[in-house]
Amino acid sequence: MNAILVVTVCLGLVVGFSLGLTGGGGAIFAIPLMVYGLGIPAREAVGISLLTVGCTACVGFVQRARRGMVEFPTGLLFALAGMAGAPIGSRIADTLPEPILLASFSGLMVAIALRMWLKADDKVAHLSIIDRENDGPACRRDPEGKLRLTSQCALLLGVVGLSTGILTGMFGVGGGFIIVPALVSFACMGIQRAIGTSLLVVTLVSLSGTASHILSGKELSLATAGLFTAGSLIGLFLGSSLAQRVAGPNLQRVFAVSILLVAIYVILKNVWL
Repeated sequence: MNAILVVTVCLGLVVGFSLGLTGGGGAIFAIPLMVYGLGIPAREAVGISLLTVGCTACVGFVQRARRGMVEFPTGLLFALAGMAGAPIGSRIADTLPEPILLASFSGLMVAIALRMWLKADDKVAHLSIIDRENDGPACRRDPEGKLRLTSQCALLLGVVGLSTGILTGMFGVGGGFIIVPALVSFACMGIQRAIGTSLLVVTLVSLSGTASHILSGKELSLATAGLFTAGSLIGLFLGSSLAQRVAGPNLQRVFAVSILLVAIYVILKNVWL
């Protein structure tokens, strides 16, 4: 029993470390770790993942907000759209057999890993906000770096936020792996500020998804969630500390490789089973 407790905390540490390092990798690892490392059914793992990532992201968000690395208007827009999408995703997941749910999840991981790797060498993605004033397909910034929230820009960010919420409800992910590149690509935001803003969105959307999970009558072990969260918080501080010493492109490469390795593992496990 003690060994299981230690393993649960250690696996949570991996999730928190990823979240602190990248601002959007926590839950992408949580589901495989719980399903294959702890033997928890995928649907219950979704609820535990949502609660763990939501609590951990909240702590990381507070850390970065104190350093002025969170853009609240943009983050809240994303979060509101995501909170609307989470219950939709949860209902979709209820209709899918568990093997198909896990296979879809691994496909999502591969797609995100490839995108992040390809974007790692994009110099535009790592410029400061002011340097990127007029860069973006629908959103632009004024000379002071403030986002010009036009109707076209708000619609684009809202659609991405809604999509993130649906994925959150389906797979128990906070959605940071989508939010961070979306903020960089569409909201003309530098990678470090995007990570901080992502943590705000992940906090709100994950907690919304947790509430939806509980209200639908699905199982959620608070004991396991507590241990997982404790380890995740420790990992968060370690990851956040390391993130300050690693350049943005390198962060994205580490993120991409880690996600791809986990995706391959999930795929292989499903094939062998």
